Amino acid sequence: MSTRALDSAKPFTLVASNKRLFESFFDPTLARRLSAVTRWERNPARTITREMRKALSKAELLITTWDSPSYFDEDVLTWAPGLRMVAHCGGSVKERFARPLFEHLVIVNAAEPMARGVAELAVTFLLYLAHDVDRYRELLRRPSNVIYQELHLTGGGEHTILGGEVGMIGFGRIGRAIAEFLAPFGTRLLVHDPYVDPGTAPLSVRFAPLEEVLSASRYLLIAAGLTGETGHMLNRKRLGMLPKGAAVINIARGGIIDLDALTKMVLGGRLRCALDVTDPLEPLPVRHPLRRAQGAILTPHVGSDSPSVRHELASELLSDMERFFSGQPVKNRVTVDMLDRMT
Repeated sequence: MSTRALDSAKPFTLVASNKRLFESFFDPTLARRLSAVTRWERNPARTITREMRKALSKAELLITTWDSPSYFDEDVLTWAPGLRMVAHCGGSVKERFARPLFEHLVIVNAAEPMARGVAELAVTFLLYLAHDVDRYRELLRRPSNVIYQELHLTGGGEHTILGGEVGMIGFGRIGRAIAEFLAPFGTRLLVHDPYVDPGTAPLSVRFAPLEEVLSASRYLLIAAGLTGETGHMLNRKRLGMLPKGAAVINIARGGIIDLDALTKMVLGGRLRCALDVTDPLEPLPVRHPLRRAQGAILTPHVGSDSPSVRHELASELLSDMERFFSGQPVKNRVTVDMLDRMT
């Protein structure tokens, strides 16, 4: 059989991505692996154009990225009758695909590689804040060595999480990865997550009502999904339950926190924060006061953004494609039952 005949026997895939973003996920080795599984073509449109619809009409698989059309409704089932599978290069699929599509198609994501990267950033923030690095950096920029004498006489603050307790909201993939990273420090986690069976958590984790977690947390990690229940969960009243000087670390979704309320408390010196996410204001406006505020650390949504994470994510998706087209169960399918607990 000719190479052309073999190639035409492969399922056809539409990759909804521009070239640069696609190549950040699929390096040459992974692109060759994709070509071994399927015939594919790219379409860079960020809306569902006529050309994209034409390509989808013959596709069995759709690969989406962050720059794909933002939403596919259930009409996809009409004008893409052969579509069987969607593979999303990322974790968040709930807001991209209509609910009925999760019943009729196999939709997979690759959240696990992203979770460890995000958890690593959370622990980085935690250690940075615990050791008051920002304050010491600022003091040492001044033409004074008074801080050396102060530390010599008093020992400074309690700059450690060793054997201490840290609060956390959410104990899904990211939360569990954080617990794994913190285990060598002997850090205990006080967690609020009503959807988790406490019996499945490590011994270092204790679950408690939200109010108890807030009132006890010198450091509060946000690792929950953004749902109807968690949207603005940390409003002005609840932020006010945190001890004075507490630090809020958000590496999950910005919409969980009332950003205006948090900003006022940070500017007033009552709270500190470390934020990788700030939606609905993302990117954060260039003149937003948190960008220059003392007690605020900001990063531009980099928790899971590295070439190695993107390549691992693409490899995970490719493994599910290979399983699917060889008749085996996929590993990372997102089901309807999962949607209500997801971002």
